[in-house]
Amino acid sequence: MTLRRKLLLVALCTLALPVAGWLYVRQMETLLREGQAQALTASARAMARSLVVTGAPLPPAGPDWYVQQTVNPITIDGYGDDWAPLTPWSQPLDRRGKLLLAEDADWLYLYADVRSTLRTRADAEDPGALRADHLVLSLGRAGESRRYLLASAAPGMVTARALDPAVDGLPAQLTAQWQEDGSGYRVELRVPRSLGVDSLGLSIYDANAGGDPQAVESRPLVAYSPTLSYELGQLALDGVQARVLAPAGWVLAQTGHLATPAAAPGDQPGWFAALIYRSLLANQVEDAELWTQDVPRLDVAQVRDASKGQPATLWRQGEARGSVVLAAAVPIERDGQVRGVLLLEQASRAVPLLANRALLGLLLTSFGVLLVAGAILLIFATRLSIRLGRLRDAAERAQLNDGRLDGPFPMTGAEDEIGDLARSFERLFEVVGGYTDYLRTLASKLSHELNTPLAIVKSSLDNLEHALQAEHAMPPDAQPYMLRARDGVARLGALVRAMSEASRMERAIAAAEPEDVDLVAVVRGCSEAYRPLAGTRRLDTVLPGEPMVMHCAPELIAQALDKLFDNALSFTPDGGWLRLTLRATDHGAEIELANQGPPLPAAMQGRLFDSLVSLRDKATPGDAPHLGLGLYVVRLVAERHGGVAMARNLDDGSGVAFTLQLHGMPRQRL
Repeated sequence: MTLRRKLLLVALCTLALPVAGWLYVRQMETLLREGQAQALTASARAMARSLVVTGAPLPPAGPDWYVQQTVNPITIDGYGDDWAPLTPWSQPLDRRGKLLLAEDADWLYLYADVRSTLRTRADAEDPGALRADHLVLSLGRAGESRRYLLASAAPGMVTARALDPAVDGLPAQLTAQWQEDGSGYRVELRVPRSLGVDSLGLSIYDANAGGDPQAVESRPLVAYSPTLSYELGQLALDGVQARVLAPAGWVLAQTGHLATPAAAPGDQPGWFAALIYRSLLANQVEDAELWTQDVPRLDVAQVRDASKGQPATLWRQGEARGSVVLAAAVPIERDGQVRGVLLLEQASRAVPLLANRALLGLLLTSFGVLLVAGAILLIFATRLSIRLGRLRDAAERAQLNDGRLDGPFPMTGAEDEIGDLARSFERLFEVVGGYTDYLRTLASKLSHELNTPLAIVKSSLDNLEHALQAEHAMPPDAQPYMLRARDGVARLGALVRAMSEASRMERAIAAAEPEDVDLVAVVRGCSEAYRPLAGTRRLDTVLPGEPMVMHCAPELIAQALDKLFDNALSFTPDGGWLRLTLRATDHGAEIELANQGPPLPAAMQGRLFDSLVSLRDKATPGDAPHLGLGLYVVRLVAERHGGVAMARNLDDGSGVAFTLQLHGMPRQRL
């Protein structure tokens, strides 16, 4: 991983700041909600106690039947078309049916839907009607009640038969509409509101299931109460909607409305702020669909909890954008019994507005801090990478084959750790450069210093030989030793001359003057001169079809080719082949001389172009030794032209190839 990426990861650690702030804002929002919920719950408890103390008309304890309000009169025909708007709030009737009750200014309507696939039919007037499928209806008034039998052998109008003695104010018989199909039957009827019916019972008798055919349970009738709504309005708080509910969730009274505070011009949250509030902050708000104001029943968990004596609160979405509604449900208890549920709802912009402001401010601040910190670290990492890159480039440029330092070392004047590193590198390369210069001049120094001792040794051998021959002939045993001594002196002399020649060649190559020449002509001329020397060996030349002009020293290139050809010729067997190739490259030219012969040893490939290194067989005594300066000259010529000299084995293993890469010599300014 690069240094820049590491510092980028360090910069990402600053993300801990917005995460910690987000947790803090969530905690703050939770505390704000809890405080507001406790305040509204306390207000609801106070209002519930006031309703009990003032004797408000609360619903009776226990199960009841809720009578919904209908705007239009309902046609009594046994079909449920007129009941469609009220159907979602039907009340369960035993386990096999549902009951709908409605009223207007004149009538109390009843609609019962019973599911029954197996039927036993009989009319209410038949003697065996109680053993057939039927309904038992009970009407109550002022503590008295009377039961009626509803049964029919066929669809149409039916007359209910009274099962109990007459009761003042209650009718002797009732008419109803009976309709049925394969899934069951439906009964619809109405009674005048002037009768003052305050309780009702309805039971289903299934002849196949058995049971008591006359049993019925009466329940009190409850409905929306304007009187209770007036009492509630006297106690309600401004900006708070209050509703009194039966334990089953039916709305008995309602007052007030949700007054969402108007937002200031700059306080209205946008869609992005509202999205952040809904998705990132502490407690999620519920959907407002179940809390519509005009529904007759609220079947929600908070109302059910309150009907069991446990207060409950809930946050839900408000009608206005960016607002929330807090709902608090508390039980209304009288004589130790839950008589109803008081529900208070209050709209608010403060909680989401404060949370949005805090969160958005935190996000903007954190983003700004993260951006600045990331930019600073990125700039620092970039500058540090550039400085380290300069050090690396300087070190690579300094790593020439002769060990010299190429130019001054950068950033040695810096006062930081990079400057200390640069100065350490500079001192190191100064030591290496001095040692390299010493090694480079060692050959010339040794050759100069060894000339006199060698001359003394040679003259001493000559004088010794003359002295021995003057007295008498040289003993046969001494003759081999004398020859060996002379051969050793000759070899030492050749080495001294080679070292002097190497120093001279280095100076000559360094002083060569470049010019613009056509490399194609230079290589072609050398190739034509080599053909007579190849003998039985085949020499192929591959040249480009167009001239290749380069600013170079042609005599040095020709000298390097001479060394390469001499080296290749000595290793190519009779009848073998040589191939001289010139090709253009992106940065100059490349000359390759390949020949058939043995491969290069792996251990010597990196040392072939050093001075005094040779792979040829050692010369026999008396022969001139091979000093290994040819490929060293090739390397010097390549470096003088800004290139390199390389050697490799051919891929097919048939021979070796020596390559001279040339980039051209710099032009001198006049």
